[in-house]
Amino acid sequence: MRHRNDGYKLGRLTAHRWALFRNLLVALFRHERISTTETKAKAVRGLADQMVTLAKREHLHARRQVLSMVPDAEVVAKLFDTIAARFADRNGGYTRIVKAGRRPGDAAPMVFLELVDRAETPKDTDVQTEKKARAPRGEAGATGRRKRKEKAAAASA
Repeated sequence: MRHRNDGYKLGRLTAHRWALFRNLLVALFRHERISTTETKAKAVRGLADQMVTLAKREHLHARRQVLSMVPDAEVVAKLFDTIAARFADRNGGYTRIVKAGRRPGDAAPMVFLELVDRAETPKDTDVQTEKKARAPRGEAGATGRRKRKEKAAAASA
């Protein structure tokens, strides 16, 4: 039984685990969406919510607390300036976990850990429609060969 055993050890020593959490937090706040394993995402989700809550306070002490956990000044500035302002009227629940299938190598369950109100990136709809509009590879090759044969026949005649 796991009574009173909260948290995730992730098969790492304490220092390694905290370094992993710091790196995941930096990546999450820099890119606002990261792909990781489900267990790591669940372990770091609470820390990410705690960092956003501290950033909403906008005090020097809160900034120093966040800097102790997120050791990148540029990311902390983004967290305090833009991300905290986005979540000003929200009371918790700043992150979302979206399942993304299994990793090919070891079949570990992969997820996207993202901020809830992140700015959506424009999708490549033009590229996808262009690919669909093109003829399949075999047909395009046959058409090209046929045209070359016609040109060669016209040139020899």
